[in-house]
Amino acid sequence: MPSDVEVIGIQMPGQESRFEERPIKSVPLVVKTLASAIHSKLDKPFAFFGHSLGAFIGFELARQLRHQFGLKPLHLFVSGIRAPQIPNSRFLMHQLPEDGFLKELNRRYGGMMEEVFEDPDLAQELLPGLRASFEMYESYQYVNGDPLDCPITAFGGLQDETANQEDLEAWSKQTKTTFALRTMPGNHFFIHLEREHFLRILSNEVSKTLAGIS
Repeated sequence: MPSDVEVIGIQMPGQESRFEERPIKSVPLVVKTLASAIHSKLDKPFAFFGHSLGAFIGFELARQLRHQFGLKPLHLFVSGIRAPQIPNSRFLMHQLPEDGFLKELNRRYGGMMEEVFEDPDLAQELLPGLRASFEMYESYQYVNGDPLDCPITAFGGLQDETANQEDLEAWSKQTKTTFALRTMPGNHFFIHLEREHFLRILSNEVSKTLAGIS
């Protein structure tokens, strides 16, 4: 990121280094918790980035902050997921038994999850958080509302079977201002597989946003 940008990451309970904590299974609960935790710190220009489920969380957090505190991000960056108003068309993966859940996880995302499938103990540690993430995603219910007052940029992988170009372009309906779509080679995990390329584009987009307020 540009040198004058502070990056603050959100790590969910039940995920990564917080895997021992009880996971959250509801997008509204995550959003309510985040809004209460961060609104007092948003006394300077800010933007949100979210990949996959994180994009829904970032979008709903922007709506919650507008409603509750009259705050808005300079920009919303979303990645690797359909627009929120498009219903989920896949079966409910989080309801599968453990063996079926792991097999479907491997089928969809095996390339990036090899270490999980090769280590049964690791799989058992991460399983509750992974299942909770899918429950959040699959139980998410979009509620119609006014589009955001900030620009939206959507990123997508050209080989991502979970979010095609039409799914990504539909994010344009969620902003009253400008929308842009940026695509690059890769599947759902293009932000990792094309890390340098992706971060260079994102950094340029952030710089453009900052130039617009200076």
